[in-house]
Amino acid sequence: MTPSARLEAAIEILTSIISERRPAPDALKGWGQAHRFAGSGDRAAIGGLVYDALRRKASSAYLMGADTPRAVVLGMLKRERGLDGEAIARLASGGQYAPAALSDDERARLDGASLDGAPAHIAGDYPDWLDDAFAQSFGDQRAEEGAALASRAPLDLRVNTLKADREKAAAMLADLKPEVTPWSPWGLRIALAADAKAPPIHAEPAFIKGFVEVQDEGSQLAALFSGAKPGEQALDLCAGAGGKTLALAAMMENKGQLFATDDDKRRLAPIHERLTRSGARNVQVRTPKSVHTEIDDLQGRMDLVLIDAPCTGTGAWRRNPDAKWRMRPGALEQRVKEQADILDRAVGFLKPGGRIVYITCSLLDAENGAQVRGFLARHTDFTAAAPGEGVVPGARRSAEGVLLTPQTTGTDGFFVSVLRHS
Repeated sequence: MTPSARLEAAIEILTSIISERRPAPDALKGWGQAHRFAGSGDRAAIGGLVYDALRRKASSAYLMGADTPRAVVLGMLKRERGLDGEAIARLASGGQYAPAALSDDERARLDGASLDGAPAHIAGDYPDWLDDAFAQSFGDQRAEEGAALASRAPLDLRVNTLKADREKAAAMLADLKPEVTPWSPWGLRIALAADAKAPPIHAEPAFIKGFVEVQDEGSQLAALFSGAKPGEQALDLCAGAGGKTLALAAMMENKGQLFATDDDKRRLAPIHERLTRSGARNVQVRTPKSVHTEIDDLQGRMDLVLIDAPCTGTGAWRRNPDAKWRMRPGALEQRVKEQADILDRAVGFLKPGGRIVYITCSLLDAENGAQVRGFLARHTDFTAAAPGEGVVPGARRSAEGVLLTPQTTGTDGFFVSVLRHS
């Protein structure tokens, strides 16, 4: 496909996403099935255009003075890709398979429009209704934080120290040109170009042998901040697919005991294969059979309870940009209630002096600092601390915890608080 044809396809797919409220992966998959002539390179390039348009949807529409899918895609080429009006006119030429030629107004806007004076939610590319929440978290920096959250994320890997060190893993992945991550002692980073296909990491010998796992550096740091030690008794209460479980097992050096569970057994399904590949031998997976009873025997025994809490996922918008436009206020209220319930439930599993490590991939204070303050009000025999002092100098620290963001640390957005029993 020509670059112009790819652009027209991106406009078509974005139209489907917006008009039918379809998740972006579903719309891209449906288009690919209906256009089987498109090769893998074409699909990757089209997907890049669609996701970049979703990342910069508000600011692109502002530049173009319209919020149609065509306007958003054209504005994105200027806003995200840095193309000038002439270059965009060559792509939108009106030729065969190309988008219709630029109108005079479109060309004028591509040549002269700017974000000067744009509201924070426009410059930051996040929903208007979240502006108060972003202001509470970031104040006058909210536009910059939002814009960084709309950037393209790299591919981060965590080296599994049960089987390899970072130098060995990097050597096995040398053709992908990995670089060490700036903060995590286990991280490798692979930069991805806008139109590039994601490398087939799952087919790499380093992955197959269990030397590396795909995990954002922020998620790696959240696990590191848990302070898990060899010989401890630990419970991963919201283990999901097991990313942080695997990191904790490596930190514990296969010593002690780590229990992994989740209220939704479907989320746990991938963990078994991942544990086998990793070489972790100190993990017991407790698959729920009835409400909570599968871990009743762990009451009062844990040194560490890790809560990777269900949340709005605002910190992961770099990787899932369409989620921010589909999010609704009711979702935040529901997540806040779930988080409080899980925090209260975790208390019963701790031995005296034990700790809860509360993690979200959210940037919203309601799910982070406010949630911790509410917990401390209900449980006066706990104290809160922000972990990782000196590890990530740019991180935002407070009395309740530490917040990592794309703007300050170059990671996905994560909040971590250590709640210690007196």
